[in-house]
Formats: sequence, C-alpha cells, structure tokens
Amino acid sequence: MKYLATFITVIFMLLLVFKPITANAETHSYRLGAGDTIVIKVYGEEALTLETQITNSGTINYPFLGALQLNGLTIKAVEKLVYNGLKGDYFVEPNVFVGMVLYRPFYIHGEVKQPGGYPYQPGMTVNQAIALAGGLTERASEEKIAISREGSKVESERGTINSAIQAGDTITIEQRFF
Repeated sequence: MKYLATFITVIFMLLLVFKPITANAETHSYRLGAGDTIVIKVYGEEALTLETQITNSGTINYPFLGALQLNGLTIKAVEKLVYNGLKGDYFVEPNVFVGMVLYRPFYIHGEVKQPGGYPYQPGMTVNQAIALAGGLTERASEEKIAISREGSKVESERGTINSAIQAGDTITIEQRFF
C-alpha cells in the first residue's frame, strides 16, 4: 500500500511538471503576425526592454538594430534574431528573452449574439469563440460554419463546433433553414 501511494504521488508530480511543457508547445510554434504584442528584454540592460505591437507590415523598431521583420517568425526565432544582432558589436553574450503579451484577435460574425473581434488564446475552438460572442442566435446553424484563415490562399474552409481556430481567423456562422 505504501508503494502504491508513492507511485501515485510520483505520477501526480510528473503530470504537474509536463502539463506546462505541453501548454507551451503551441506557444513555441506560434507564428507572429501584425497585431501581436510582444516584449523583448535583455538581462541587465533595462534600456533595451521593449513592449511593442507588430505593425501591419510585420515589423518592429528595436534599439541598435532598427526595423526587424518578424512576420511569420516564432518567439524563439525572434530571440535568436535579436541575440545575433546584439552579439559582437554591442554585447559579448546578450541574454535575450522574448515573450507574448497579447495575441492578435480573431473575428466572429453572422448568427452570434455579439459579433466582433475577440482576444485569441492558444488552443481555442469555434465553440469557445461562440461563447465569447455571447452564444448563437435562434437562427444559427451549427453545421454551416466557415473559417477564413489569415494569409490563406483558400477563401474559407468548412468548420465544426470543435474546429481549432488561430489568431487572425474570421469565423462566419450562417443561418439555418427551418
């Protein structure tokens, strides 16, 4: 019995340790785009701390480095870009941190009670987006859902209540016919 309690405790502790790792996996693969707000910090250099929103052209202006094109990059790629830019000319071994402050919004319209733009969170589904928009109207169809992906060449794709959404997506909930 003592071993079972120890085993359960170990499993519980492992779950606590690995949950944040899996939650961060999506954040590490997330591709930055216009409207995202990030923070850049260099350890020991307060003057190089910058919280900024990525412009419509996909750039930010960073001290010493000027305009940086971040559109489509991951957080880790931005860290490497800033590190490489500062190393040598300005610092011997800069300790750079880049983090997400605010994701760009997604949009939902059609047969929802409060259409509009809402803050995105990693792992969101159409169902969660509908909940943020106040729920479905009486005429809404749960089968006629279209998702337009930001930057996609395809006009829109069919979605379901459980479809994953991404930052910048536009969700359209159509009417059902009685």
